[in-house]
Amino acid sequence: MNATLSEQLAVTAPARAKIVELLKEADQSINSVRIFVSGGGCGGMTYGMTFSESEENRDSVLEDSEGCKVVVDPIALCYLQGAEVDYVDDGVNTSFVFNNVFKAVGGSGACGGCGGAH
Repeated sequence: MNATLSEQLAVTAPARAKIVELLKEADQSINSVRIFVSGGGCGGMTYGMTFSESEENRDSVLEDSEGCKVVVDPIALCYLQGAEVDYVDDGVNTSFVFNNVFKAVGGSGACGGCGGAH
């Protein structure tokens, strides 16, 4: 794992294992998973993942010897400082989960404009 990126963003063992599995099943042109951040406003930021065929010069790369490769652009990384990517399989639902994302932006998870928690 890239020491600098792994200090900024944690990827749990279950998430790494699932990423490796997904990359093995993907087209040969796919070499990594890209974490992205979008949105804003009342609903807050949206965190997601997609397949990627390449890295840009400014991307941070998190890679291990098992075949897990995650890329994050510098803007998304600003919103992911201290976050953790996990993979949860409760038998009914399976999904990647982004934990501790509000640490990066100092938010509480509550919307000041509408009073609702997200």
